[in-house]
Amino acid sequence: MKKIKILSLIMIMSFVFTNCNGNEGTEKPKDKQTLTTETGSKNTIKRYMVSSGIVKYKTKISGKVMGSTVDGNGTEELYFKNWGALELKKTDQKQVTYINIFGQKKTEVTETHNIDKLDNGKSYSVDTKNKVIYVKRDPAIEMIKNFGDGDVGDASKKILESMGGKKIGNETFMGYDCEVWKIPGGKQWIYKGIPLKFEMTMMGITTTTVATEAKFDVNVPDKYFELPDYPIQEMEGFQSDEEYNADQKEMKKNAQQMKKMTFEEYKNMVKQSDPETFKNTSEEELKMGYEMMKKMAEQISK
Repeated sequence: MKKIKILSLIMIMSFVFTNCNGNEGTEKPKDKQTLTTETGSKNTIKRYMVSSGIVKYKTKISGKVMGSTVDGNGTEELYFKNWGALELKKTDQKQVTYINIFGQKKTEVTETHNIDKLDNGKSYSVDTKNKVIYVKRDPAIEMIKNFGDGDVGDASKKILESMGGKKIGNETFMGYDCEVWKIPGGKQWIYKGIPLKFEMTMMGITTTTVATEAKFDVNVPDKYFELPDYPIQEMEGFQSDEEYNADQKEMKKNAQQMKKMTFEEYKNMVKQSDPETFKNTSEEELKMGYEMMKKMAEQISK
């Protein structure tokens, strides 16, 4: 349960940092409208340390939790170019849960089919069920800007470290020299900013994702970045550049205040933000969350 609690603390900190103007923090679609993507626009940030790539993955999910057995598998396709400024990811997953509670047996099957596209800071998520595409600013891009001034290598390491991650060495995977990072509950094998292997165990459920094919610095045709012909909806809170810049200034100001926050003040913030998490979190776990918050504040306030 410790991992869940720590993640809850991180979510609380994210809420405090990002909701600078009194917004509720929930994102709801605005009225439907047609938007133009930025495929041809100038690249402003390098997310990866390779210019382009095609990576295909397989995922395995298994474990037992609360009397239920979980078994699942899936595939993922990743296409990117312009150093990751333009990226499209397709994910297909099927999970079967065998439930046995007090002798009552039941089987639940869940299937997901996701398409997500990043285009120079805008994130597009395809809802295949309702045939609509939602667009918003991509949070990963904003984290890289805040943590590393656009330096993807520096930012990625700082983000991992702020979440309790630690580099434990290098290993060759699929012929690529990968940094191996230990994170709360798991490990990642990362090649120049791109994860090629990922292992995570949480609440008895283990998820393992491994690349089965990886090609870098190759030609990636535009057809791989095409989205279905669905109407596009902006998410509530989608900001103009002027609004975004104003919020960033406010966030840095808040981060300066967070840097000065005492542990007792932090505990009071957690208690007010999420009483249930506070009630079920030990003093040691609160201290871990406090240290993470201080590291995040230090980077954001720069």
